[in-house]
Amino acid sequence: MGHARSYISIDILRRVLQNYFNYDVFYCMNITDIDDKIIKRARQNYLYEEYRNKNLAVSQILGDVEAALKPFLVKLEQEQDPDKKTMYYKIKVKVEKAVSEVKASQDEAQFRERLYVDGKDVLCDWLDKLHGSEVTDNSIFAKLPQFYEEDYHKDMAALNVIPADVLTRVSEYVPENVDYIKKIIENGFGYESNGSVYFNTAAFDNTEGHTYAKIVPEAYGDKAALNEGEGELSVSAERQEEKKNSTDFALWKASKPGEPSWDSPWGKGRPGWHIECSAMASSIQGESLDIHTGGFDLRFPHHDNELAQAEAHFNNDHWVRYFLHAGHLTIEGCKMSKSLKNFITIKDALKKHTPRQLRLLFLLHQWKDTLDYGENSMEVAIRYEKMVNEFFLNVKNLLRSTPGTGIASFEKWSKEEMDLNERYFETRDAVHEALCDNVNTRTALEHLRELIGTANVYMANSRSNDKTPNRMILKNIAGYITELFKVFGAIETDEEIGFPQSTTQNVNVEETVMPFLTAFAQFREDVRTISREQKAIEILKLCDKLRDDVLPNLGVRLEDGTSPPTIKLVDRETLMKEREEKLKQEELKQLEKEKRKLEMEAKLAQEKIPPWELFKKETDKYSQFDDKGIPTHDTEGKELSKGQIKKLVKLYEKQEKTYNKHMANAETNSGS
Repeated sequence: MGHARSYISIDILRRVLQNYFNYDVFYCMNITDIDDKIIKRARQNYLYEEYRNKNLAVSQILGDVEAALKPFLVKLEQEQDPDKKTMYYKIKVKVEKAVSEVKASQDEAQFRERLYVDGKDVLCDWLDKLHGSEVTDNSIFAKLPQFYEEDYHKDMAALNVIPADVLTRVSEYVPENVDYIKKIIENGFGYESNGSVYFNTAAFDNTEGHTYAKIVPEAYGDKAALNEGEGELSVSAERQEEKKNSTDFALWKASKPGEPSWDSPWGKGRPGWHIECSAMASSIQGESLDIHTGGFDLRFPHHDNELAQAEAHFNNDHWVRYFLHAGHLTIEGCKMSKSLKNFITIKDALKKHTPRQLRLLFLLHQWKDTLDYGENSMEVAIRYEKMVNEFFLNVKNLLRSTPGTGIASFEKWSKEEMDLNERYFETRDAVHEALCDNVNTRTALEHLRELIGTANVYMANSRSNDKTPNRMILKNIAGYITELFKVFGAIETDEEIGFPQSTTQNVNVEETVMPFLTAFAQFREDVRTISREQKAIEILKLCDKLRDDVLPNLGVRLEDGTSPPTIKLVDRETLMKEREEKLKQEELKQLEKEKRKLEMEAKLAQEKIPPWELFKKETDKYSQFDDKGIPTHDTEGKELSKGQIKKLVKLYEKQEKTYNKHMANAETNSGS
């Protein structure tokens, strides 16, 4: 979902530029399938599977896990990043618990798998250090990115993200990368060192017309960020010594044993992370891109390095006109990250929420701002969807139940229609202004919310005054909102109004079944009318059961109160939740009713007690009473204090008034 934050946000920007502002958008996407993290993970996965296939004894696996844990604990101790330290600590606890429980058990079959699974993190690191340099087959490093690229395309299709016009993979563009680097060297901004090639940041920054770290100048020299950008396999004292400046970064990396490699003029190696994107994008887009997108965390060093090396290659200062950086996605306030193991997959998110609801979540936030993903933020998106859907359903019902052509479809506008129509055009202007303001979909959707609220009030007021709402204004409003949601990618089909209903073999279910449902609803309404006249209570109950229990199961909401009744096609799951909530509310009402009844009975019983009998039954508190029945002594025979007696007298007098009032009412009722 952290990746979805970027891809859905960029998809929305692309759609708005293309379908609202009518720009011609040509979208190139780079796939990094050669990268230090990918190399290390692929190698570890291969070694781990090889290790599992040996089918070792539990005692051997146990010893290996304990051996692997020792360097991991050193890694934990040295880690400075608090988030990573927390993650490593959780791994430590998990592994130590598994080791402890395996030692205490005799069931080898059960705990072999336990050690493999819970010990995987430490085993992978350990195996890689021991045998990583022995892995030489380049195909091993290709399987992992191929698997995840295919998975990525499936996720993007599920989220209704438009595919790129062209997709480039580093593994297919190594010759272009080599040529690109050659040109940078020829222009005086790159140098070879021990089989690697580095970008000379000082030479670039000191050349007129060039500036290094243009996007985040304050990050110039940030060693932690630069090392992160160089890659885990490429940060070592030996590699650092190869550079002329500490801020220089790798254009070409000489491959060590256990790393994939390709031929080059500088020896066998692979492209650096930053040059991959510059070379591939330039091969498609040329010497200048209008827009470069990506996550906020890629600004430095990745995008700054991309920009520098591309401008060094073309000897210009405009390789990218605009960088658009999508905001982070957090989960309960913490950055979502695969490396921190606190991520939620797109597939998991889609099990709980629809693609439209996830897209609405992003639309309700500015694309450049941090967004927190969780139950609260999703609930806001779900409520927004429900609000819009209810409006669509009400308008569609109005259009079905009122004349669409002829003289009857046009009525004189009153002030209410004039006001609503004016609000509609004001909203269109306000939405346009919001989209012109850095594609501010959050503000645009708030304007739509206000317009829908105004339209709902108009419809309610019209009906309360026995007036039919104006179908044309409402149709225009609903059609406009539908078109905007199509622009945003929240509606995928060619619906004229509203969210699409399910279709089967290109048959629109709503158009097909609505005539039958309308006839059926009218028949039921006629039956109810006759049943009320003849006081046929059981038939009325059957009609209610049909509305409340049967039709919701079929995805139909029938709303009584208008003639003809309002019919809405809503997904079954939503209706089942509504029904469950309604039953829960009815149950709460019944419990409240019973509670009030018991309270009334208790109050009535209290009113019937004569004041002289009020304290007589409290023998656990009092032992002696005066002639009125007011206690004078406690259970131990000790005389009550004046203060205590004063309170009891007040209670006695209050009960006396209540009792006398009750008796007077009883006499009045019996007399009447």
